[in-house]
Amino acid sequence: MPHRTFFWFVLPSVLAIFVFIALPIVSVVIQSLFIDHEQVLVEVETCDPFGCSVELQVDASASAKLREERPLGRFNFFGTYTNRNHLAFDQLGEIWQSPGGLTIRSLLDLPFYRALSFTLTYTLIVTPLVVILGFFIALGINALPGLIKGPVIFASLLPMIITPLIGALVLFWMIDTEGILGALLQDLANDPNLSLKASVPLTWIMLIVYGVWHSAPFAFVVFYAGLQTVPQDTVESARIDGANRWQCVRFVTLPHLVPLGTFVIMMQLMDNFRVFEPIVSFNASASATSLSWIIFNDLRGDPGQQFSSAGATSVLTILGVVVLLLPIMRRAWKDFHRKV
Repeated sequence: MPHRTFFWFVLPSVLAIFVFIALPIVSVVIQSLFIDHEQVLVEVETCDPFGCSVELQVDASASAKLREERPLGRFNFFGTYTNRNHLAFDQLGEIWQSPGGLTIRSLLDLPFYRALSFTLTYTLIVTPLVVILGFFIALGINALPGLIKGPVIFASLLPMIITPLIGALVLFWMIDTEGILGALLQDLANDPNLSLKASVPLTWIMLIVYGVWHSAPFAFVVFYAGLQTVPQDTVESARIDGANRWQCVRFVTLPHLVPLGTFVIMMQLMDNFRVFEPIVSFNASASATSLSWIIFNDLRGDPGQQFSSAGATSVLTILGVVVLLLPIMRRAWKDFHRKV
């Protein structure tokens, strides 16, 4: 393709990436370095028949003028990143020097690390389960007769078709003490007071199960499409040489689907690290919070919250996604150069 034609071909995509991805990220990074201005206080003397007193009052006009002159706020550099609501460097130093030292319990008392622990747990458990389950669903449906394959595919895609909020609410009602799953669990445990919503471990398990249920259809669709491209000549040759079905899957199908598996893993890592909807839908913030939930909580408009805090958490979330993707991207890059 001529260079000029290639340039005009990719220009719309490059502009869209710049406008809708690069600029917002730069804006968030800049905002995270600033905090709101402090209120301008003035001394006001008030007198009454019993004497005069001086008190501090907010100068609204001066504060408004300061915000107008510097709308981004007061430059704080990395102060927002290191405060107690984020990396908490000072608090970690105090805990480290305390008699008990740094422990997991003391680390989870800090809001950012508590949210990071659930985010990493959710991501590192849901992602492999989604990939494995999606692959085996694709294998099973691919082996079905054509007459029933269509309805089974439609049923398998339902978790992805249903709006995440609606799907989470349905499961939320099912696990209620009066719901079918909640009542069944009470009967199995012989404990009428057992509640999934009141237990932190059970809440985490519930969110993970929902994540696998909702995301598995995406992996299934990708792997099912890849199965249609597996070279049948190679499969038939392997069977002639004595390979059984699982040996064909292991030595023929799996190597052929490795690039698709890498794609699914990368997409799931990025999506799962931003887990948010299940926490809100299940009203589980008392037992589980994520980095995305912290951003949401910062932007709800509470007086004590600031845009800089949400921006700092967003930047740390992006860095976390990059760290998770680096080993996979590095391996994919090496495989690409090896084939070239």
